[in-house]
Amino acid sequence: METAAAHQPARGHTKTIEFDDRTVKAFMIASIFWGIIGMTVGALIAFQLNFWQMNGKFLQALTGGWFRADGVEFLTFGRLRPLHTNAVIFAFVGNMMFAGVYYSTQRLCKARTFSDLLSKIHFWGWQLIIVSAAVTLPAGLTRGQEYAELIWPINIAVALIWVVFAINFFGTLHKRNEPSLYVALWFYIATIVTIAMLYIVNHLSIPTGLTHSYSVFGGVQNALVQWWY
Repeated sequence: METAAAHQPARGHTKTIEFDDRTVKAFMIASIFWGIIGMTVGALIAFQLNFWQMNGKFLQALTGGWFRADGVEFLTFGRLRPLHTNAVIFAFVGNMMFAGVYYSTQRLCKARTFSDLLSKIHFWGWQLIIVSAAVTLPAGLTRGQEYAELIWPINIAVALIWVVFAINFFGTLHKRNEPSLYVALWFYIATIVTIAMLYIVNHLSIPTGLTHSYSVFGGVQNALVQWWY
């Protein structure tokens, strides 16, 4: 665990700070793990575009015909492509983004993260969201909108975990030992606010069941909001 010294003139002494790098490492490891999975699925669906026989039959192809899986839906391009995009965006890029924010914010603020508990909730909650997406998307449970495929219960979980992240971040800013806010922190603030607004507005839905919902927007308005997202 890395430490740093923060000088506090008003108190006339130097304070030693222990940074929370365990959370940073956890997010980085998760990013690498999910990145490998996401890119592997991406390579698979690329082959499916070139070799149509692999749609639902790639296990049969890999085993030389020993395992016959004729038309398995969750192994087709239409099911795996959303899994690939969401894995790369939310699992690979998302985890790495959180690692970068937690690492740099502590050093720019010269303060440990606001709450270790919130950091753990954030990490494990985000991984649970990713696993839920990895199960529901191949099963065909989707909203049917590109990059916004996740069903409404998972979307609520995303919003809640994002709030946990926001509280932890702004709490760290509040307890900082550095009086000035470095420019990167202003970009983080804008990112947290803007992504929350974009995600929530685009995913506003009317549930009709546990795994199905309709967007509150329709027609052209739905298309405009979707591509704004």
